Amino acid sequence: MTAMVILGLMFFIFGFTSWINSMLVPFFKVGCELNHFQSYLIVFTMYSAYLIMALPAGNILKKSGYKKGIMAGFFIVACGALLFVPAAIWRSYPLFLAGSFVMGLGSAMLQSAANPYVTVIGPIDTTTKRMAIMGICNKMAGLLAPLIFAAVIFTQQDQATFDLLETGTLDPVSREAMLDSLVRRVIVPYSIFAAFLFCTGIAIRYSKLPEIDLEERNSAPEGVSDGKTSVFQFPYLILGVVAMFLHISTQVVTVDTIVSYAGSFGINMMDAKVFPSFTFALVILGNILGAVLIPKVISQTRMFQVCCILGLVLSVGVISGTRIVSFMGMDAGLSIWFLVGLGLANSLIYAGIWPLAIRNLGRFTKTGSSMLVMALFGNAVTPLLYGAIVDHATPRIAYLCILVPGFLYLTWYSLHGYKITSWTKRQRI
Repeated sequence: MTAMVILGLMFFIFGFTSWINSMLVPFFKVGCELNHFQSYLIVFTMYSAYLIMALPAGNILKKSGYKKGIMAGFFIVACGALLFVPAAIWRSYPLFLAGSFVMGLGSAMLQSAANPYVTVIGPIDTTTKRMAIMGICNKMAGLLAPLIFAAVIFTQQDQATFDLLETGTLDPVSREAMLDSLVRRVIVPYSIFAAFLFCTGIAIRYSKLPEIDLEERNSAPEGVSDGKTSVFQFPYLILGVVAMFLHISTQVVTVDTIVSYAGSFGINMMDAKVFPSFTFALVILGNILGAVLIPKVISQTRMFQVCCILGLVLSVGVISGTRIVSFMGMDAGLSIWFLVGLGLANSLIYAGIWPLAIRNLGRFTKTGSSMLVMALFGNAVTPLLYGAIVDHATPRIAYLCILVPGFLYLTWYSLHGYKITSWTKRQRI
């Protein structure tokens, strides 16, 4: 129970870290005068660190132990948050990107520790249930992040400020002063966040969180790994890494772009900021359903399949829904509400992929876990792809290119791909 509480706190913190940085996309677009592509670099830098750090993180954790490694991860994230202070003072977007990258390095270490921990801390057939609980903690952070961000960073006069900046009528000195004042609002919240992260790292280092042996806890049954000399000889893992990349890609596009997409329907930023919270509320609902229903009512694999198919259906709705509807106190395109609905579909896909991809890896468990963490690089490249497409086409074309292919593959993996145990013999479980 103690381990689950500590892991839940970890999932909350790196969820908060990830999503509050994502909320900075439209903020920096205005404050640092960026185009769509440039604004998404703040997300790219953070998750590109996952690609670089995931494998080294496994070795660090093996040598230092999980508790010391987790403490180091929190310290690294805190250092990245502190870099936002001089970045805001000088309104330097490259320095913001450097801080985001450092935060990503620390988050990759935390993910490398936490995800396999959840997998092996109990029976494999209830992994999705435990992941669902962790998902609630993670997505609660996602629900709170935009609300806290809006309360701390934005004011009631900001929409008028944004409109004034867009007119281009301000003299250069006044414009620079206004932009400096806007960006410097991140100094206090990120300083407090860094202090909290340092304290949390120390607390977990001296907590009762037990050390574990991943290889022993996830050992393969006799015959499963006979003759296997490489992690690439497990097809269901490699296919699962692709599935994780595409899932993360569809999820980040759903959340990170919805505010700007709402702008295409004439909804201003101050009103549109609630859409990510709607999305996260559905993600939390899905995780609650998973925690309650798995495995007594529905198996974790079947729930995974349902979520993937639902995601595919909703993705088609995003690109085809043209009608304007009144809902939740605002007039918005039906397409936006389909995009919000993807929160429910995405809620248990991560939890569904992980146990299927990492099962029975034995001595390859740490490497397999690190590869799945590396797949979170999808958070880095997909927003840039979306931004590049939108700069030259439309948001719907971008969603067509990203969401539909992604959910098509996820549906295939959930139904067939995870069963493949041999590249040559077409063996299936």
